[in-house]
Amino acid sequence: MKPGASERRPAVLLDVDNTLLDNDQVQKDLGDRIEEDLGAAARERYWAHYNALREEHGYADYLGALKRLAAEPGNASSLEPLTAFLLGYPFDQRLYPKALEVIAYLREWALPVIVSDGDAVYQPRKIHRAGLWDAVEGRVLVYVHKEQSQDDIERRYPAPHYAMVDDKLRLLAAMKAHRGERLTTVFVRQGHYARDRKAIAALPDADLSIPRIGSLLACDLPSVFAKQLSGSA
Repeated sequence: MKPGASERRPAVLLDVDNTLLDNDQVQKDLGDRIEEDLGAAARERYWAHYNALREEHGYADYLGALKRLAAEPGNASSLEPLTAFLLGYPFDQRLYPKALEVIAYLREWALPVIVSDGDAVYQPRKIHRAGLWDAVEGRVLVYVHKEQSQDDIERRYPAPHYAMVDDKLRLLAAMKAHRGERLTTVFVRQGHYARDRKAIAALPDADLSIPRIGSLLACDLPSVFAKQLSGSA
């Protein structure tokens, strides 16, 4: 179905990093490769560049951090092999168990849409190589801040009800504040953000909390949606 087409099914919006795919492990593997090629100090400097760029741009810029690392004296020859490592990474091997089965289950009754934060080169490449692009039939949206892009999401994929499945409770709370009862928030307790107890304690609970993405297979989401819609009527 093309974006903007009339759609009566609910739309389930799926995050990627640490929701469908173990991005913490991807980061570890990248750090290990940098240390192997350039040493432990270069690994630390890479993540310093990464954090600085995230602060500047508002999203994770892995390739930009590699360019900054390569610009340091003596590192110029490292850019091409490290970029090749990152872009050629076997992301399909980092999918969480049952991630593709969850998408197949959602396709039976809903419209699954990947909604991810990231840059315009690396993040789509990751989604393709993980097999997620094909799994959602090309319904992929990549934003700098997806919580600020909800009107665009709704314009592209209109639906009577939405769910957002994500490992970041902060983001879920922001989206819920904007869309209210038309959005069911699903908190997946995977990855380092979901383990930040102090940050989680300061935020409102999600509508549904699950330990892992595969747990959605045992959830009756249509009934959860119906209950929310009746409660807001």
